[in-house]
Amino acid sequence: MRPVFVLHKHQQPRHHLDLRLEEDGVLRSWAVPKGLPTDPRHDRLAVEVPDHDLDHAAYTDEDKAIADHGWWELVDRTERRFVFVLHGEAGSRRYALIRTSRAGGRDWLLHLTREQP
Repeated sequence: MRPVFVLHKHQQPRHHLDLRLEEDGVLRSWAVPKGLPTDPRHDRLAVEVPDHDLDHAAYTDEDKAIADHGWWELVDRTERRFVFVLHGEAGSRRYALIRTSRAGGRDWLLHLTREQP
């Protein structure tokens, strides 16, 4: 079975997207204040937040809506970076999450790769 992803459009505490990737039985999650990057020259901050239960993939409420969902595939992974493809309703896009600090940091950069599927 393919691992799911969901992009939540979240209104609280202020408008941002939540990127959630299924891994090891949970949804690993990042808050992306300015949304997913649309140009490889402009990375976006992605702040790692606590994991969510898998049932959260379909969760919505008055402050949270699903912006996109589907499945994702891992392309490459190192200790500080992983490259993946989101296969969603809006099509397929390849991104990299790059850790900006060593142990314990929550900040990542979300990068749209030049090479796309």
